[in-house]
Amino acid sequence: MTTDRRPTARLGSLLAALAIAGGALLSGLPAHADEPSGGATAKATGEAPKVDLVLDVSGSMRATDIEGKSRISVAQQSLNEVIDALPAETDFGIRTLGANYPGDDKTQGCLDTKQLFPVGKTNKVEAKTAVATLRPTGWTPIGLALRGAAQDLGKGETTRRVVLITDGEDSCAPPDPCDVARELAAQGIHLVVDTLGLAHDDKTRQQLLCIANATGGTYTDVRTQAQLTDKVKQLVDRSVDTYTVTPTKTAGTDTCATAPVLTPGVYSDREKFSEHRVYRVPVKAGQELRASVSVSVDRAVARDYGVLLQATSTAGQELVRGTDASSGRTDVASTGLRWSAAMSSASPSVSASASASASGAVQTDVCLVISNSLAPQPGVAADPGLPLELTVDLAAASPAPDGAAMGLGHGWILLLVLTLAGLLTGLLFGWIARWRIAVWREN
Repeated sequence: MTTDRRPTARLGSLLAALAIAGGALLSGLPAHADEPSGGATAKATGEAPKVDLVLDVSGSMRATDIEGKSRISVAQQSLNEVIDALPAETDFGIRTLGANYPGDDKTQGCLDTKQLFPVGKTNKVEAKTAVATLRPTGWTPIGLALRGAAQDLGKGETTRRVVLITDGEDSCAPPDPCDVARELAAQGIHLVVDTLGLAHDDKTRQQLLCIANATGGTYTDVRTQAQLTDKVKQLVDRSVDTYTVTPTKTAGTDTCATAPVLTPGVYSDREKFSEHRVYRVPVKAGQELRASVSVSVDRAVARDYGVLLQATSTAGQELVRGTDASSGRTDVASTGLRWSAAMSSASPSVSASASASASGAVQTDVCLVISNSLAPQPGVAADPGLPLELTVDLAAASPAPDGAAMGLGHGWILLLVLTLAGLLTGLLFGWIARWRIAVWREN
């Protein structure tokens, strides 16, 4: 399961910049170093990125089925590596569930969640020492632990990330952890829950998928210690990449006429499987539209899929496109594009979408269409849609490439070049063949 959200997906500015550069290559335009520095609607803050790791220490974590090691030892070793690699700017904490009550009273055991290491600047020695003391003990109150993690992280304008590592479903509901995740998402506190499952039964998988889906997080089915370590590190790094910008929520439509009008900024939305989402961006003469999209593949999907970002006129004529495709597991599919009026030859459909702005400059409404060819694997929930993050910027138009390189990809010039190349190749091979026959006859 993906989001970023990283819906989405709240994904990194570095990823967005790479996607824009990739779109530039796809559209045949040069990529520039002076990429957009951020949208006017994105909110920058001075808050530190915050991550709270919730670790299941219930009795079932004694099982030795991960590369011959117990689940708890695998988690402890992975956490040691994660703590060693923590970015200096990250506020990091650890909360446990099922770690302290060894008795048989379920009522008491289902209250067993505790902050092991407070969210803040991390003393790595103390944090690793605290992790090393953990022993599998009790029950699995996931719902209660998620509420506790939300309190650990507090509120603010930046995205807070909870990373839940567990080997089983909640054994203490109520509260049901899916309901808790929906409750936290409804509070609008910018909380994302990523779930990692150390067991592989369907009930656990469905519950962890539900928790992640409700908050725009990701789900990972963990099979090895290296996979667990790499994934947690990735999630921590993602919080660093995205914490300074909170995307503005928007809702694309299925037609350009009713699409929301976007100005430069970073936007979040959700897109259903195989859906088209449309947004509208006014582009003035002399401006270049730069856009990128990242779709979080936050659940198990079928192989062979792609994401498409198109810029079209209001009449539906395609102006330029960017694509990304995969045939395997990934967390994010990203692509980008650039377009300005100087890049397109005049056409009735483009001209028809142009109008005069208040300042008198000619303005063209460009429709950004995001579509995907993803399909869920059997049993995977289709709702809510996949988290996506759309970055929009307007810059001074780049000069269009000229000369022979521009002409090679267009019309009769390409045909002429290919014809001449074929003729010369045929003459060369014919001459070589005649020479070899002559040599053979002489000998």
